[in-house]
Amino acid sequence: MRIVIGQGSCGIAAGAEKVRKALLNTDINAESISITGCIGMCYLEPIVDIYDDDNKLTRLVKVSEADAPAVAAYIKTGDKTMIEKLIVTDEDSEFLSKQTRIALRNCGIINPENIEAYIEKDGYTALKKCLCDMTPEEVIEVIKTSGLAGRGGAGFPTWFKWNAARQSQGEEKYLICNADEGDPGAFMDRAVIESDPHNLIEGMLIGAYAIGASHAVVYVRAEYPLAIKRLTNAIAQAQEKGIIGENIFGTDFSCDFMIKAGAGAFVCGEETALIESLEGHRGMPRLKPPFPAQSGFWRKPSNINNVETFANVAWIINNGGEAFAAMGTEGSKGTKVFAVTGKVKRSGLVEIPMGKTLRDVIFDIGGGMKTDKEFKAVQMGGPSGGCIPASLIDTVIDYKALGATGAIMGSGGMVVMDESTCMVGMAKFFLDFTAKESCGKCIHCRIGTKRMLEMLERITKGKGKEGDIELLEELCYSIKDGALCGLGQTAPNPVLTTIKYFRDEYEAHIRDKKCPAGECSDLIEYSIEADKCRGCTLCAKNCPVGAISGTVRNPHIIDTDKCIKCGKCFTVCKFGAVKKA
Repeated sequence: MRIVIGQGSCGIAAGAEKVRKALLNTDINAESISITGCIGMCYLEPIVDIYDDDNKLTRLVKVSEADAPAVAAYIKTGDKTMIEKLIVTDEDSEFLSKQTRIALRNCGIINPENIEAYIEKDGYTALKKCLCDMTPEEVIEVIKTSGLAGRGGAGFPTWFKWNAARQSQGEEKYLICNADEGDPGAFMDRAVIESDPHNLIEGMLIGAYAIGASHAVVYVRAEYPLAIKRLTNAIAQAQEKGIIGENIFGTDFSCDFMIKAGAGAFVCGEETALIESLEGHRGMPRLKPPFPAQSGFWRKPSNINNVETFANVAWIINNGGEAFAAMGTEGSKGTKVFAVTGKVKRSGLVEIPMGKTLRDVIFDIGGGMKTDKEFKAVQMGGPSGGCIPASLIDTVIDYKALGATGAIMGSGGMVVMDESTCMVGMAKFFLDFTAKESCGKCIHCRIGTKRMLEMLERITKGKGKEGDIELLEELCYSIKDGALCGLGQTAPNPVLTTIKYFRDEYEAHIRDKKCPAGECSDLIEYSIEADKCRGCTLCAKNCPVGAISGTVRNPHIIDTDKCIKCGKCFTVCKFGAVKKA
């Protein structure tokens, strides 16, 4: 028997390390216990995979320390009755079976801290093929045939960027991986680095060979300590085997690796701001042109792609550009990874071929709403994206179709919302983020986002005025046209899409001073229905300001002057007597 414990950040946060230690304290052979990264089923963590001598898998989910003796008994006897409640259901197994995994192909399967585990999965064979059998131009041609586009959000053809850097004059060139990943709700890059760091290294080395770079840099956010630790370990292992360094695989190609831990500035996801940060300056975008391919890191020719882009490269080289291009749509080839979060039953990482619909991801793979409330919208592309309403649930997932809705593909964040979500509040949440993350270099972004945020705050407090919606729209387009970089140019998207699809909610906030979703606390009034109140006193006991009065077994009353609208009474009432309007 072989026991593999999921040890991505999600698994560890759910208690996977405690489970591992508990299993080590049983009579299970310690050498049979190993770790892996995140397989993507974050909602079922901690996950323990047990492989028998014929390599047949039994997957246990939501395992706790207390389950260790039962797991040990199963290992010893083969009797599944003691672990039956832990075995993953057929329905949950569909979460993975309905996906097509390329970038995530090894995630949750191999040991990310062991280079041999990656090599056993044909690791570094693509790199050797490129260095020994292909010219840089041939490598770029395969990437061109594949149709691989940048997975960081813009969807720019990867081959074109590589070719531009290849053709730039200069002996010293840099290949840079953007692992900054600042979108709220996005964790694809973190999972890939934590779970399959050698795949990133191999993709970057192939890219470095293609453009003629002898230096590779990974810019990763400092808030990803486990990712940094495992990537640092993987680089050391690859150096020890001669895969990183001088004369790789006995060829003339040499390349070194460096990790830079960024301070978590969202604007550093923009490539020129990232370069400024790499050089030790404040992360602020540069004017373009010149583009990084001509003048990038230390003013040398540089190429920047994100983690997911590089994670596809080795597979493409081994399987051919045509195999990758056979998946997806005419304008969007291959697969795309999404971090599905929010009001959905099965949250986690999903990789699907382009051309699937939002319905396929949210309902077929994600299992639909986790509550009995109706699906309302999905936020695509994080703070730079937009909200797509339920009426467009059958939108095809590709760059053009998503762009037509007013949203963007982005890096792959997908936040699912139900009818309890206030769309004005959602726009305010994302704009608050971008206003704080603005580097301040250009007035349109620095001042414009602040003014928009102030208006949204007024509206959600019931102080909106007629004409506010039109003024918001005017500001949005001015900021989009005048901002220097992608942060400012896309910051208005959440506001524009919520106005476009949920204008009635804005009007209700402004004209009726009501929040239809019942989420904006300043526009809510709590009351108790006397015929439903049992006088249990639970609401009164939990009210932090003593705004609820009444005696045992008699209806209670809320003093609206004292009420701070915290909603505690609404949450704790077991009889549905507390109402908010």
